[in-house]
Amino acid sequence: MGKFILSGLILFVVFFTTELGVSSAVWQRAHATFYGGSDASGTMGGACGYGNLYTDGYGIKTAALSTVLFNDGKSCGGCYRIVCDARQVPQWCLRGTSIVVTATNFCPPNLALPNDNGGWCNPPRPHFDMSQPAFQTIAKYKAGIVPILYRKVGCKRSGGIRFTINGRDYFELVLISNIGGAGEISRVWVKGSRMNDWESMTRNWGANWQSLRYLNGQSLSFRIQLRNGKTRTANNVAPSNWRFGQSFTSNVQF
Repeated sequence: MGKFILSGLILFVVFFTTELGVSSAVWQRAHATFYGGSDASGTMGGACGYGNLYTDGYGIKTAALSTVLFNDGKSCGGCYRIVCDARQVPQWCLRGTSIVVTATNFCPPNLALPNDNGGWCNPPRPHFDMSQPAFQTIAKYKAGIVPILYRKVGCKRSGGIRFTINGRDYFELVLISNIGGAGEISRVWVKGSRMNDWESMTRNWGANWQSLRYLNGQSLSFRIQLRNGKTRTANNVAPSNWRFGQSFTSNVQF
């Protein structure tokens, strides 16, 4: 009997691994809901600081993360492959489907409700509040909430890294978007054309990084390091006549 059960388990793992195309050991359990409407218009903006998710490179394949996953904004820009767990709710899952979403927002906790009945994003639950179109790629609309399997994956982006410069004199707030590779930024440096050395920037909130240096009238270069240690340098991405509120796209990508 023991050998039969073990053999059945091995067969299940082999089938599941083949179906997903990756090792089953890297998948983790969570739940998913959806928000933002059928056209995902309600997902624009959010706690990562991105504006129009189309121009920032993310489109409708996005999700808001619960507290434990959002990690105070450090997870902004990261990508996750999500599969509806058909073993638990076969009536709600769209079998054979998966989707890669980008973390672009925060799903706040609702401590007035139980974790398993409305407080879906309460700590310590890992939870994805997906855009409605993304959710409907893997599950039926009527489900409302489904158990899922997820894992971190690399991000694939079209075009170069994008920099939007906001703020004022002596306070440059730079939104960095359309990041490929690991997606999650760990460090940023800036160098003006009249500076001798690179200056470290600090995360202000989400994907916004700040400098308190007077950078007006200088062409700007940025160096970005992702959570996996990979680094790229965008030289002279903003010309010396840049203005606050402008966006610039580099010719580099991870």
